[in-house]
Amino acid sequence: MLKHALTMTFWWSFLFSLATATTTAINVAFTPIPSTLDGPFEPVTAPYDVSLRGSAVDLPDTDPRVRRRVKGFEPEQISVSLSVNYDSVWISWITGEFQIGNNIMPLNHTTVASLVRYGTSRIPLTHEAIGYSLVYNQLYPFEGLQNYTSGIIHHVRLTGLKPNTRYYYRCGDPSISAMSDIYHFRTMPVSGPRSYPKRIAVVGDLGLTYNTTDTISHLKRNKADLVLLVGDVTYANLYLTNGTGSDCYDCSFPQTPIHETYQPRWDYWGRFMQSLISKTPIMVVEGNHEIEKQAGNQTFVAYSSRFAFPSEESKSLSAFYYSFNAGGIHFIMLGAYVPYSKSAKQYKWLEMDLANVDRSMTPWLVAVWHPPWYNSYKAHYKEAECMRVEMEELLYSYGVDIVFNGHVHAYERSNRVYNYTLDPCGPVHITVGDGGNREKMAIEHADEAGNCPEPSSTYDESMDAFCATNFTSGPAAGKFCWDRQPDFSAFRESSFGHGILEVKNETWALWTWYRNQDSTGKVGDQIYIVRQPDLCPALITLPKGSVADI
Repeated sequence: MLKHALTMTFWWSFLFSLATATTTAINVAFTPIPSTLDGPFEPVTAPYDVSLRGSAVDLPDTDPRVRRRVKGFEPEQISVSLSVNYDSVWISWITGEFQIGNNIMPLNHTTVASLVRYGTSRIPLTHEAIGYSLVYNQLYPFEGLQNYTSGIIHHVRLTGLKPNTRYYYRCGDPSISAMSDIYHFRTMPVSGPRSYPKRIAVVGDLGLTYNTTDTISHLKRNKADLVLLVGDVTYANLYLTNGTGSDCYDCSFPQTPIHETYQPRWDYWGRFMQSLISKTPIMVVEGNHEIEKQAGNQTFVAYSSRFAFPSEESKSLSAFYYSFNAGGIHFIMLGAYVPYSKSAKQYKWLEMDLANVDRSMTPWLVAVWHPPWYNSYKAHYKEAECMRVEMEELLYSYGVDIVFNGHVHAYERSNRVYNYTLDPCGPVHITVGDGGNREKMAIEHADEAGNCPEPSSTYDESMDAFCATNFTSGPAAGKFCWDRQPDFSAFRESSFGHGILEVKNETWALWTWYRNQDSTGKVGDQIYIVRQPDLCPALITLPKGSVADI
């Protein structure tokens, strides 16, 4: 009898525990995801765990993932990027080997064709497109420094494509038996208020470290339809031309006559990334690590040569700022390291581009550039204030919904904000400069005791000015920094990772940030970003004959 009672007690206890666990699991599973309608939120800082810093060490040139695997003039470093609409994409690749040394001889790019065969079936590939090619040099007129010349870089634009359709392609030069394997990509959906790519990955400040490999591995598992890279690509400028690298260039190499780079790191990066970006389109905007000054004061040569941009299609005629549509989203990519004042070409183009956005077809307006305007970390604090002063009012007046930035090597999501004031019609600013680069993590906050930077550290070379000043209103009035986490900062955490944007309809989008150290399905930060066009209509109405008609 006692044995029976004990057995019954065990089973009732087991069943109760199971029911409790199930109820807990259900409660966890159905914990509602917050939305911006619930905000503004009280600021939250996730505790920093030093054990989760990861391995911010660059992959060596001996790693098989970065070594050259093709022969002769067979294509490598293959990538896809978008044009302005679903019906066109760019295919890019490199043939031939780079050279680095004192006696380099650039390849003749006219000797190898730039051809893509493509179609909706693997066999046969019924269409053909021909593009253009180039070779770039990175030259240093100083004794002892090595010069670099690239392989032949090819860019081919495919046109007449159907929306949301898988296409197969091969690229290369069939006349010399130098064609690639067959790859595939999917075009974007047609623009419309109910038509969106399923998942858009957003990542910044990647570099090519072991942390980077974790970021890309996690990103691949999320099966993105598009990748946004918000600047700072390879960190080749953390190296001397002899291949010696450092986490801090200025600390280790203060006496160099010019800021050197080791251009082969670009080739390593292209090889490593090919497995992702040969089938998932990537759109890139420049960061400060792409400046790479060389002989003749040339800058951004590798960046502007290696990627294809819809510059002509979006009427910017620049690799530094351009726009494109991905379904019902209009993306604006802006340049923080080229002139952006109200009299600059970039600003005039931005006025024109914004004025021509049809919000009935692309309800979502997303802006992307490298350095954040709203940043509570000590690193790069108020560094982009001149750009904010020049451009924020224009973006706000057209109702930009989301802003993505990098530069600060950490994660931060803002409340809706405009001019440092919480505003239900301001965009949500998201910093994802935590892709994994060699310079390691940003962990100090400007609002912590002793961490507030000097205003003199915020000089803006683009404007040749100091624009960052003390706050004039709010809790931090009269101060250069807050003495607590700012109200505009909803959530911040120092961890490597990436984000996924899933636009659900014309007013709701789900933003999810994933940490590298977590399992694939675990969420680091998540929120629904909700547009309120009735509450926040675009504030500008342009008369006939205005910039919209240019």
